[in-house]
Amino acid sequence: MRLNRWFRKRAWGAAAGLLLGVLSAAGAARAQVAFAVNPAPNVPTPESVLGHRPGDDFYLVNYDESREYFRKLAASSNRVKLISVGKTTRGLDWEIAIISSPENLANLEKYKGISRKLADGRGLTDESARALAREGRAIVHLDGGLHSTEVAGAQQSVNLAYKLVASQGDPEVDAILNNVIVMLWPTLNPDGQNEVVGWYRKNVGTSFEVSPLPDLYQEYVGHDNNRDGYMNNMLESQDVTGTELEWTPVIFYCHHQTAPFPTRIFIPPFVEPISSNMHPLMGRWLSVIGTDIAAYLDAHGMPGAVNRVGFDNWYPGFLDYTHIFRNSIAFFTETALYRYATPRFYTVDEFPKDRRELRAEVFYSSPWKGGWWRLRDAVNYMEGASMSVLDTAAKYHEELLYNRYQAARDNMERFRKEPPFAYVIPREQRDTPEAGTLVEKLMVNGIEVQEATGTFHANGRDYPAGTWVVLMDQPFSPLVKELFEPQSYPELRESPSSPPKLPYDVTGWTLPSTTFWLAADMSRL
Repeated sequence: MRLNRWFRKRAWGAAAGLLLGVLSAAGAARAQVAFAVNPAPNVPTPESVLGHRPGDDFYLVNYDESREYFRKLAASSNRVKLISVGKTTRGLDWEIAIISSPENLANLEKYKGISRKLADGRGLTDESARALAREGRAIVHLDGGLHSTEVAGAQQSVNLAYKLVASQGDPEVDAILNNVIVMLWPTLNPDGQNEVVGWYRKNVGTSFEVSPLPDLYQEYVGHDNNRDGYMNNMLESQDVTGTELEWTPVIFYCHHQTAPFPTRIFIPPFVEPISSNMHPLMGRWLSVIGTDIAAYLDAHGMPGAVNRVGFDNWYPGFLDYTHIFRNSIAFFTETALYRYATPRFYTVDEFPKDRRELRAEVFYSSPWKGGWWRLRDAVNYMEGASMSVLDTAAKYHEELLYNRYQAARDNMERFRKEPPFAYVIPREQRDTPEAGTLVEKLMVNGIEVQEATGTFHANGRDYPAGTWVVLMDQPFSPLVKELFEPQSYPELRESPSSPPKLPYDVTGWTLPSTTFWLAADMSRL
């Protein structure tokens, strides 16, 4: 018998309370207490503006409502400032929140300047870079995700903003605000959030309540809006990349959801293979941050985090990963998803057979034991992961900033000593406009492209004035090498006789020869 929405909410609320009391209420209660706020006066709660707390059963906040809440939050506090990052494909005003201490917000241009100098590395000595790192603040990108059917991230953004802005006398929050400048994007896909939330609201309480949206929530690309990281074809991708180049965050963290069953959240470090072009410090920090997230969640009563499962760091086209080749610690997490804001109860006999014993593993030391999984749980895990990342950034802000400088310095020194020293893109092409597009894509990604002012000789031939040259002694040169050199996906096997492991996503993308159909007749100096 189909229940109406009112009865379902009442029935689930009562039954869930009883069942969770038996199964896993203790962990859930600890998670709730961990994120309680001693609020500052006059700072509006999400409930007071939205009528709900994001994460409630059967409720989703859309982008327009979220933006209205952020505006009221900014009007109430000197800890938050809203900035515009552009327009969405459907013409929405896209705003993000900059959250930090009032003193840091009053000196934003100073700290942005320090971050840019360290990210560039040129003109600095190790001593002057260390002094800047000591003086600077860690700029950290956090967002509510870009896959709009993965709804918890955008709900988490509202709650996290309230916690950071409203908390009084919280040592953890104070340390974050004093040492970190948070770039909080409510979502990376405002248009899609509005469309998905509208679909769910229309169908709550009907037989279509958890049905998939019969439409692309992102024009032209739908769910593949995360494969646009280096091409920047979508307006939203251009807005994100341009903002990241302006603010040069030292950490870029994007929230996703999937069904990591029965684990509750996938976190770095991920599986092999990884790119050999990222600076090794970026890979090391990925491991540190992932371990910190797992420990933070366990300490706050949220079991089920797993490392080294499912995803790799091979393909550079993910919007939440491309930045690692610009020496920003860029990564994502995948928190458990049922569907929208509808709860789901899981029993152990639904688990895969190899996980039913609930045995602790090296990279899964706190197995999830089943029970109710609500949107509130996913939101809490995301908020916990975000707080862990901010806590790590606050504690190690000087090292993070200095390591960013070291990566830029090392990249430039490396390609002054070893090839490729430069890439040459002749203007004489079968399709010159396409070669021009290639140059444009590089520049949108923050890569410097020079134009020869006279004839020069290299690789046994003369190149005329006007030839494009990409010199590799620049701070973001790993991205050039990643995009221009041919890929050779490694053969990974469990044993010599087992079949090779398949990649998570793409294996090859050599930009000059595949994407641009050999339009750029590449030569390396």
